Amino acid sequence: MSKVAVIYWSQSGNTEAMAEAVAEGARKAGAETACFRVDSADASIISDADGVALGCPAMGSEELEDGEFRPFFESIAPSLAGKKVGLFGSYGWGDGTWMKNWEAECAGFGITLVSDGVIANNAPDADALSACEDLGKAIAG
Repeated sequence: MSKVAVIYWSQSGNTEAMAEAVAEGARKAGAETACFRVDSADASIISDADGVALGCPAMGSEELEDGEFRPFFESIAPSLAGKKVGLFGSYGWGDGTWMKNWEAECAGFGITLVSDGVIANNAPDADALSACEDLGKAIAG
């Protein structure tokens, strides 16, 4: 059985709802799954996981939240190479550029993503939640 960690930051609850759907998808695929807010996560969670889903909404001018999430991501990024990794998050303005930038940043760390990042404009609708479940299944598979 694979182990999947879902780690996220959420201000409005939109990215949290997406995290729950990713975790549900991983569970449905048979993975042992745990979901963590970034403020309760540490590097040991990454080392124990076969797959990792990371969620962060777009902030400011389409960038990752820089108070908690960005420092955490930068601290764990080197240890994600070789693991099944997926990205997700919500946004309320712009066009999703932050996700494309994040995907490129992952590539720079040698991280291979299981799919394109899943994004939702504001609250995730049924299609976005289904895409999140699919992301969880891909990470678990």
